Amino acid sequence: MNPSESVPKWPRISLVTAVYNGERFLEATIRSVLSQGYPNLEYIVVDAESSDGTAGIIRKYEQHIASCINQPNKGVYAALNTGFARSTGEILGWLNSSDLLHTHGLFVVGSVFKAFPDVQWITGRPTLFQEEGWPAIPLELPHWTRYRFLAGANRHIQQESTYWRRGLWETCGGELSTAYRAEGDFELWTRFFRHARLHTVDALIAGWRYHSDSLSRRNIERYYAICDEIIESELKCMSDAAAVKTFRSMSRAFKRIPIIRGIWRRVVLKSLYQLPGPDWPPVITYGPGGWTMG
Repeated sequence: MNPSESVPKWPRISLVTAVYNGERFLEATIRSVLSQGYPNLEYIVVDAESSDGTAGIIRKYEQHIASCINQPNKGVYAALNTGFARSTGEILGWLNSSDLLHTHGLFVVGSVFKAFPDVQWITGRPTLFQEEGWPAIPLELPHWTRYRFLAGANRHIQQESTYWRRGLWETCGGELSTAYRAEGDFELWTRFFRHARLHTVDALIAGWRYHSDSLSRRNIERYYAICDEIIESELKCMSDAAAVKTFRSMSRAFKRIPIIRGIWRRVVLKSLYQLPGPDWPPVITYGPGGWTMG
């Protein structure tokens, strides 16, 4: 059975792809979106005046794309903001111009939000694609809470697999910060956490293509340093985060000691990320009766 036949009135999903000189991978990204067959999709592509073959690839598929926008290159987050400002869907997300949706990934997104009206944002099981686009490598099923995230347990909420309701987006300002080159999604997650819990869905939604040109990989230490600055700025505004602030101070001190640094990361930080607790939102899984939380 085609998934579009099994659930009536699918929620409208607005998916944005921002691209600049992305001819190497863009076509595969677009095809992964259009091949979904999701019946209520608004796909928006924003090209930051690419100088390679990107425009030609977009023209090839423009009749199947809801909106094709060309604008001066002011960075990826400015392009995404343009796309989201044009969007009309009740569910929002973005897919980078080198990454891929899994088969029926949007049906996972639409059906989960339909099943749980109170859930504000979700993320799927993170996966990696090889540079050539070869089959995905599934990673550990993550669990997310605001305080563990701010403590530094795990920085990597996979943006490709993360979707949210328009209401949450608007509550949090309705735009991505353009002050960052590669950390804008991390800053957005800190705002989302102020208002809603992030639910993990044990299903494949999308994957990140592992390649050398990725913005966050070019200088990973700089990326981590800026993420820490974002966290510190957030903690300054919180009156109930004394334990997180203390933990981060200890973490900084131990990381400066070479003999202890590795133990701290392998034992303490890993335990903080993996140890179950009442702050963990229930994982959303699929069974014979449909989606459940458990």
